[in-house]
Amino acid sequence: MDYKEEFIKIFNDNITREGSKNLLEWIQKTDFFTAPASTKFHGACESGLVMHSISVYKTMMEKHYDPNTDSSESFAICALLHDLCKAQFYKQSTRNVKNEQTGQWEKKPYYTVEDAYPYGHGEKSVFLIERFMRLKPAEAMAIRWHMGGFDEAARGGSFAISLAYEKYPLAVKLHLADLESTYLKEKGTSAINSK
Repeated sequence: MDYKEEFIKIFNDNITREGSKNLLEWIQKTDFFTAPASTKFHGACESGLVMHSISVYKTMMEKHYDPNTDSSESFAICALLHDLCKAQFYKQSTRNVKNEQTGQWEKKPYYTVEDAYPYGHGEKSVFLIERFMRLKPAEAMAIRWHMGGFDEAARGGSFAISLAYEKYPLAVKLHLADLESTYLKEKGTSAINSK
């Protein structure tokens, strides 16, 4: 099963909320299933975004899911869709890089950011999802704050992230799963030379 098939299966098996089918149809019209997850770090390769989303889902379920208190639908929504903002976000281009062995300049692919809707990272994902399907407050907070201390608002001194993490355990669980997937499980998944 490829990443797209796996994503769709997890989505359909777990997310039944009104509007979810329309959301999935819209996702399939974007580059979500072929887009990278970053410009040069984890998942900087074709289908890196969907690979990362599935990795976060599996990590959340393995490490943080409690069937007595957690919703499998909420976990699937948060993990699979937290980076929806990256659909239609990256563009592939080329740059000249000198081959150290031959001394010749060669065209090498790399990804650039072309943000047509600069709304913020987590905020944009929440906005895109809610165009089709309503999120529960805990889901919206988890997706909004999944970047943790890397979020621009948190780096700027906002204390809202602390309040969100204190009030919504789902937000903490998504952030931890995202960190583990990005920095531990997805090491070496970049096809782009970061030099």
